Amino acid sequence: MPTSIDDIVKRIRDLPSLSTVVVELLSTMEQEDIDVHVLGGKIALDQSLTAKTLRLANSSFYGMSSKVTTIHQAISVLGFHSIRTLVTACAVTGSFPASASGGVNFQAFWRHSVATAVCAKLLAVHLKLNPDTAFTAGLLHDIGTLVLATRFPAEYAAMLAHRKEHDCYILEAERTVIGIDHAMAGAALAAYWKFPAAMQEAVANHHHADGSGPPTLPLLINAANVFAHALDLSGEEDDLVPPLSQALWMSLALSEADCAKLFRDAESTFVDMCKILVS
Repeated sequence: MPTSIDDIVKRIRDLPSLSTVVVELLSTMEQEDIDVHVLGGKIALDQSLTAKTLRLANSSFYGMSSKVTTIHQAISVLGFHSIRTLVTACAVTGSFPASASGGVNFQAFWRHSVATAVCAKLLAVHLKLNPDTAFTAGLLHDIGTLVLATRFPAEYAAMLAHRKEHDCYILEAERTVIGIDHAMAGAALAAYWKFPAAMQEAVANHHHADGSGPPTLPLLINAANVFAHALDLSGEEDDLVPPLSQALWMSLALSEADCAKLFRDAESTFVDMCKILVS
């Protein structure tokens, strides 16, 4: 049974490293002068990523009039930001096979991740933060859950049983049964996979942003995670909504009309994104 972050790090080393091109794509999140042609060429060199990305680009959601056959064509049609998100999502999901899952519901997991990503992107526009970075951070904020579920399946299954018996938040159950929570495990993986610093912080603190000071990516992901749970889009019957601190709510400065629009837009966008990202 893991009792420290060192135990997690040892098991994380069993996971494949993210490809160099994915690490490079993540590092471009906050850059303005990106050589899209060069990065597209690097994506094209990875046959697995190319195949998955082209399958997604040709999905019915995008409604292409002709078949997209190359990464450069996909970038020109869908835009670099969309392709970067699709490639990153493919790379991360491919690192966690659904076998030996400790009982985690992968479908519900990714539905919540997509919901958080959508809420994060919409909030980013309101808070004047980078919406593409916000979307990707939202999509990956719970990767620690996959670390615990796939690296420690027996302990994770015991944790789920404890949570059901005590009707408590997943964070509490993880700390009680496993010894660490998914945010800590996710932070370790984000560091191992060399996520940008702001994204590492968002993964580590998506349950702990206090809302003081100017809006930051961790604060935004904290709020997006709460909103995604509140919208109940994961399909989990016993989903609990984490608390949202008064300080964080005040820093968001959302009016009633803002909230109504955000929830409306999130629900409609979520349906479309799930067609692409959740099989």
